[in-house]
Amino acid sequence: MENTFLRTLWISLLLAAGSLLLAEEPSNANELNKRIVVLGDSITAGYGLDPKLAYPAFLQKKIDEVKLPYTVSNAGVSGDTTAGGLRRVAWAMGKGADILIIALGGNDGLRGIPPAETKKNLLGIACKARSKNPEVLILIAGMEMPDNMGQEFVEAFKTTFPDAAKESKSALIPFLLKGVGGVEKLNQDDRIHPTAEGQALVAENVWEILKPAIESCE
Repeated sequence: MENTFLRTLWISLLLAAGSLLLAEEPSNANELNKRIVVLGDSITAGYGLDPKLAYPAFLQKKIDEVKLPYTVSNAGVSGDTTAGGLRRVAWAMGKGADILIIALGGNDGLRGIPPAETKKNLLGIACKARSKNPEVLILIAGMEMPDNMGQEFVEAFKTTFPDAAKESKSALIPFLLKGVGGVEKLNQDDRIHPTAEGQALVAENVWEILKPAIESCE
């Protein structure tokens, strides 16, 4: 009788242990995923929206749909500049990242920061990222300024991002807000921050460059 009870108890414990291992499997699988860090400002953070409606979350959905082993980390901070990104990129990457998307510079332009300084910061961010992981793949998202900033400034600002991408040997997302910037129905009342629909289109702009970049790493 006692032996039967002990045998039953032992089997129950083994089954319970097996259930716990199975329950932990998805968590362990996520830990094995490669990391994509999106270093950005309020657009990346999803200002005015639920974070689940910011474009990094839409990117995660696209990645999951094609079953790629990547986890997207949203490191967007409202009001951030390239100088701020330079200060926090190492922290944002944590123990490391396999892909870094730099989506900063819009606030630089709106504050009238010289494009040369913005470019210097972008190159600094790329350099710091590679000091954390020499193999990190970097994408730099281009930004543009409205015409009322002055033609000379607008042109200099626009070329900052492709120049920085070329010099840092990074991939270029030509214009983060392509098809969204200046389109009233795709932006919130402030006419700066995308609506959920606008964020989905921003994700498309990023995915157009990110997807082949990921595939080249696989």
